[in-house]
Amino acid sequence: MAPTSEIVETDIPARLDRLPWGRFHTLVVVALGITWILDGLEVTLAGTVAGALKQSKVLQFSNTDVGIAGAAYLSGAVIGALYFGWLTDRLGRKKLFFITLAVYLVATAATAFTWNLWTFALCRFFTGAGIGGEYAAINSTIQELIPARVRGWTDLAINGSFWIGAAIGAFGAIYLLDPVHIDPEYGWRAAFLIGAMLALVIFLMRLWLPESPRWLMTHGRVAEAEAIVRDIEDKFRAQGHVVPDTPAPRIKIRARHSTPFDEIFAAMTGPLRVRALVGLSLMTAQAFFYNAIFFTYALVLTDFYKVPSQNIGWYILPFALGNFLGPLILGRLFDTLGRRIMIAFTYATSGILLAIVGWMFSQGMLTAQTQTIAWTVIFFFASAAASSAYLTVSETFPLELRALAIAIFYAIGTGIGGVAGPLVFGALIETGSRMTVFGGYLFGATLMLTAAAIAWRWTIAAERRSLEDVSRPLSAVD
Repeated sequence: MAPTSEIVETDIPARLDRLPWGRFHTLVVVALGITWILDGLEVTLAGTVAGALKQSKVLQFSNTDVGIAGAAYLSGAVIGALYFGWLTDRLGRKKLFFITLAVYLVATAATAFTWNLWTFALCRFFTGAGIGGEYAAINSTIQELIPARVRGWTDLAINGSFWIGAAIGAFGAIYLLDPVHIDPEYGWRAAFLIGAMLALVIFLMRLWLPESPRWLMTHGRVAEAEAIVRDIEDKFRAQGHVVPDTPAPRIKIRARHSTPFDEIFAAMTGPLRVRALVGLSLMTAQAFFYNAIFFTYALVLTDFYKVPSQNIGWYILPFALGNFLGPLILGRLFDTLGRRIMIAFTYATSGILLAIVGWMFSQGMLTAQTQTIAWTVIFFFASAAASSAYLTVSETFPLELRALAIAIFYAIGTGIGGVAGPLVFGALIETGSRMTVFGGYLFGATLMLTAAAIAWRWTIAAERRSLEDVSRPLSAVD
């Protein structure tokens, strides 16, 4: 649909950015950040039940089958991100909250009732599609509602909540995969129902969330956007916060119902092409790094360290703790030292440490315990690095194509790095050769170091700056 001719002048972005931190922002973080908890739960369950899936009398998975299932989940996430990301920019952030959550809920519940590789992989595909769609809608909304001065730390902390879900999944697996408590043939099925039950709670938590005022204003619905922002400000004042009522900087935009694909393509290949290179490199590197290692973590423990499948959860817990603390502790530095320094530092450190630990693994110098400690340290930095990839893409592209940009780079990065990672590493582990697996680790380390170099050279200094200042809306009028 072609842009309208209506010119809108508004101070909504500036008013959102000058708000103090309050209960509203905390509720936004909880209601939207839980998406990463769901993803963490799903990925952890897939990893921790890998041994149970291989031992299942019904499924009888091989290592390669586990890799196929992991790739199916990530493939669904790629396609879901693209499709739902496109809808998010056209239909609004709020509608997509519930559509994507419904897809996830039904698919993850259905996984519990699968009977062979292909039904399992199909359900995992649609589970991933729901989660992938959530990434685009949620990241867009978080960026558009959180004040600029704390946007970096908030975004990283929310992404780090992935590992709260990982811990929940690990605890659930410890109990459900223990034959003392439940028949292993049913334990892995019950594990997948955890996510469905959690999704039901999320529906209720999101009912109070408003549509993004920034999205509304670009679509000519200024009265609705103004009403939402005024209501937020009134609630802040009622809670005792000081909210300025003085005039704020204004922006002029040409309202539009949607942004034509030719304009998006022209922007991505023209003035935004360097930002596209940065986003692509960061997304691809972290996707391969994370998914290759984490989706096959349980296989390494069972095949090389002979850890019983029902005990895998205990090894996930310290790993999850390091991943959660990384963004939480390092996140503040992204708003103070700046994006460029911290993104390059976390990517480079992750790559160097992976190469070192991978070599130690190949030489048989590690035990299951020391391997877990090493992963915990590495992913303290890698978790912050991965979260910064989403932060970079979501804040350095214009408002009209923000959700689609997140979806595109998530899809390409995950398609290249995430889908290939579990398949490649599943096959590498199948060989039983430590040196072969080390080759995969070395490749992942190289990707991270390359991304660090690109980030050091071209990352945008977006810290403490308004989204409209970092990336001028396509519809902006001088």
